Amino acid sequence: MRFKPSLLRHLLAWELGAFLIVWATFVAFGYQTGSHEADELTDGHLASVATLLLPMPTENLVRRADSTPPAPPTNLKAHDYQQSLSIVVWDGAGRVLARMGDAPTPGFNANAGFETLTLGAPPTSWRSFSRWDGPQRQRKISVLLSLDERDDLANDIAEQVTQPGLWLLPVITLALALALLRGLRPLQTLSRQVRELDVHPGALLQAPSHEEFKTVVHSINHLIERYNAALERERALASEVAHELRTPLASLSLHAASLQRALPPEEREQALRHIERDAARAGQVLADLLTLARASRAELAEVMQQVDLAELARQVTAQYAQSALHSGHDLSLSAPAACMAQAHPVLLELALRNLIDNALSHTPRGTAIEVRVIGEPLALEVWDNGAAVARLQSHDTGPSLAATTRTHAGEDVVDLHRRLGLGLGHQVVGRVAAVHAGRLECEEDPAAGLRCYRIALTHCGGNA
Repeated sequence: MRFKPSLLRHLLAWELGAFLIVWATFVAFGYQTGSHEADELTDGHLASVATLLLPMPTENLVRRADSTPPAPPTNLKAHDYQQSLSIVVWDGAGRVLARMGDAPTPGFNANAGFETLTLGAPPTSWRSFSRWDGPQRQRKISVLLSLDERDDLANDIAEQVTQPGLWLLPVITLALALALLRGLRPLQTLSRQVRELDVHPGALLQAPSHEEFKTVVHSINHLIERYNAALERERALASEVAHELRTPLASLSLHAASLQRALPPEEREQALRHIERDAARAGQVLADLLTLARASRAELAEVMQQVDLAELARQVTAQYAQSALHSGHDLSLSAPAACMAQAHPVLLELALRNLIDNALSHTPRGTAIEVRVIGEPLALEVWDNGAAVARLQSHDTGPSLAATTRTHAGEDVVDLHRRLGLGLGHQVVGRVAAVHAGRLECEEDPAAGLRCYRIALTHCGGNA
């Protein structure tokens, strides 16, 4: 059976894994400590018994080696840590004076202190402590303990140390699971709120009191705001597209229907020109829509790169030189030697082309169009004096291209579009500016007949 990923199981597994590592470390350390302490305990016991028995007269000790030790009292219960000691007493010449216990009699030597001996058949290991009665060395006593019995004692102590951890482990597992369930309750509540949240009315998520959730809630709310803003932009765009396409499509239908009738050659040629113009207008609307889609894709997927805005403006302006000559416009460029920025070069080129196209298409012959690259603050501008040229042609007066302007900077591009009657292409420019964390701005000076469209790029870096 395959379990679905669960944060509770993930956290519980990590906590139990860490606990098991710590627990196993302490168990191993406790076992080692228990064995060491058991060794120390038995060595101390051997030395204590030898020190206690050495002053006693030999005749008061256990009888000779061939004697049988008395049976222990039947009403005395053996203790868990009660050990079977063996005692051997020698005189100074190495004769056994007394012996008690099950240990084989070790060979006599003058050594004193602790030793580990191998005695008997089959050989077994014994731990012994030997001591002389004084400098005269008239009597020596050795106390012996089986190493197997000492190891049993060490294992018993180690098991007593580790046994609480064995039954403590499931208790801690249950306690951790309950604690995690209770601790994750705010996350479950937040998940339920996210699942039930209706973003269309613009409702925002309420953050729990825990500090860790505030960043997540803020990000979700920011996403909701961006979603609603994008939805509003899409609605405005759909309305604009419908408006932009309605006229050319209706005109196309009308003139196509007229071609089905017999028309004089002049009217037929005029109808074909109208169809060509309306088809070009519909194609331009679709091209603008594709540019908007590309701008949205670039905002999400493509990485900005270092761009020389001055070089980009020079290339685009040069490409429009012939068109400006044919339409009777004066196209010029004002830019520094270099102006570097972090940007999407293709999108900026599309936006600048759009502004130049608009200036060439919607201003009279003789209009001066100037493309400017501004380094501080960073911006691309397209100026024209089309209104002044129109007045000059009507009233024989002409303004200068340098004048004080009235600004509409900072307006939302949709509001700017509605108030100034701009086309869909300017929404494309505004979207490109928004991708670069900038804005499309418009400045007008009705008295001087000047107008400027500016792509403000103040967040894309400075002049190089």
